[in-house]
Amino acid sequence: MLRYTLMRLGIFAGCFFAVWGLVYAEVLPKGLGDSNLLWVLLLALVVSAPISFVVLRKERDRASIQVVERMERTKVNLEANRSQEDLADDAARAQS
Repeated sequence: MLRYTLMRLGIFAGCFFAVWGLVYAEVLPKGLGDSNLLWVLLLALVVSAPISFVVLRKERDRASIQVVERMERTKVNLEANRSQEDLADDAARAQS
């Protein structure tokens, strides 16, 4: 999961510097007034999202499998704890 996040951040950083260079070279328009950094950030986000979606497909699938496995382990552990509590409660009621 960390690997996917770092790869996505790397793609965003690359897009940010590419967009910043294009704005600096005046290929792309600058933002209004002092909003140039915000313009570059938003444009880099819009450009990096579809690139990440296509390029990181396998890594995203790998990360989602890890999340599903972690959720399944959590469900099993919760069910085990719940059944232990039920057994302890039943034993306490049987003694009284």
